[in-house]
Amino acid sequence: MSTFGQYQPGPSPLHRLPAGVKLVALAVSIALMAVWVQTPADLAVAALGVAALVAAAGLRPRALTAQLRPVLWVVAVIFGFQLLFTDWRRALVVCGILLLSVVLAAVVTVTTRVTAMLAALTALMRPLGRVGFPVDQLALALALTLRTIPLMIDTVRQVEEARRARGLRFSPRIVLAPVITAALDTADGFAEALTARGLD
Repeated sequence: MSTFGQYQPGPSPLHRLPAGVKLVALAVSIALMAVWVQTPADLAVAALGVAALVAAAGLRPRALTAQLRPVLWVVAVIFGFQLLFTDWRRALVVCGILLLSVVLAAVVTVTTRVTAMLAALTALMRPLGRVGFPVDQLALALALTLRTIPLMIDTVRQVEEARRARGLRFSPRIVLAPVITAALDTADGFAEALTARGLD
């Protein structure tokens, strides 16, 4: 199992920040990138900011790159579609924002315990409970979503290694089918665990 995205204790300033602050900052950062980053130059500036956060969290660039490599083919497919309908600059921006968003989510999960994230999400969404939203269930769903990012990255890495070991050429069927099956199995496992704890 990859350690990417799993909580890693540490003394960094990001570790000491409250979980709620980090989650709000994550949402705001992704939203700002989606609105503000419009050119490759903007993307470069955003990448420098994310790199500073990665360094502050104690994540080594080489290890981070190795863990992100399995999802690059997904980004490549998106890049291809963007090229068909826009141009290379827009394709670069869209895919860059996607990768930076994944890295930011990983920084949050590496420096924040899941229990702290769940408590923070519940507190942030508590006002929604007044209008009938199932706050506890929604907070749990969001926390699990953040937690499954490294799980899916690890699944893609394993599928890609198996494909190479068998000497198979890349194709969407060979790669996507096992990944989707693994994702559904993971979802079933989460559902069974939650049901066993009376959270169904």
